[in-house]
Amino acid sequence: MKTKSKVPWIYMGIIMVITYIPIILTVIYSFNESKLTSVWDGFSLKWYEELLRDVDMAEALRNSLVLAGLSCLAAVVIGTTGAIGMDKWKNRVNNTISYLSLMPLMIPEIILGMIFLAAFSFMKLPFGMLTLVIAHTTFCVPYVFMTVRARLAGMDKSIEEAARDLGASEHRVFFDITLPAILPAVWSGVLLSFAMSFDDVVISIFVTGPTVNTLPIKIYTRMKNGVTPEINALATIMLVATIGILLLAEGKSQKKKED
Repeated sequence: MKTKSKVPWIYMGIIMVITYIPIILTVIYSFNESKLTSVWDGFSLKWYEELLRDVDMAEALRNSLVLAGLSCLAAVVIGTTGAIGMDKWKNRVNNTISYLSLMPLMIPEIILGMIFLAAFSFMKLPFGMLTLVIAHTTFCVPYVFMTVRARLAGMDKSIEEAARDLGASEHRVFFDITLPAILPAVWSGVLLSFAMSFDDVVISIFVTGPTVNTLPIKIYTRMKNGVTPEINALATIMLVATIGILLLAEGKSQKKKED
């Protein structure tokens, strides 16, 4: 009788410890009464109260929400349009175009940030919200493009053909059949791109201006002086928000598969 190996369980245990213990400690110490993150001095919510009174953090949060929202809006238009166009007008260069569309995800962020910095400097664009939106849109587009194209590839094209045979125009076919079918994939891509844009630090540092700070940049700047319980509290809130967004994206993805 064969005995099951314990190696996979040991490996999984090591990965879980390395990955989740720091996250758990961050959440726990965000409720610490003491200002020292290495000493537990009792349960308290005062660091969350301090965070709510922090004007600079509130402004950075607004900037991040505006940035993520605008980037998602631009990405959903470009990514969805590109995916639909490639699905309808097939040619030999489709695979090449698809590969190039995914390049922003494969290029290291620091290299991508340097490329944006050089390009925006050459174009003499003022660094700030405009350059941030352009840069974030660039790496958000692939998330929408991939999910929508995968959904289109799995669609039954005979439904659209039947609608055309019955006299429906291309406009009517798109809004009555294609769009409802791809909508869960669009939402999935939007939620993923929102999470990626909201959390980005590396690219944002290269393309932001002196008057515009995003929340991740603000956190990074403050952490140079050491991790404080206030930063732990903010990290906990961002963690919960990011998990919520990813769960919504997963829910949309599951709905897409069921449909």
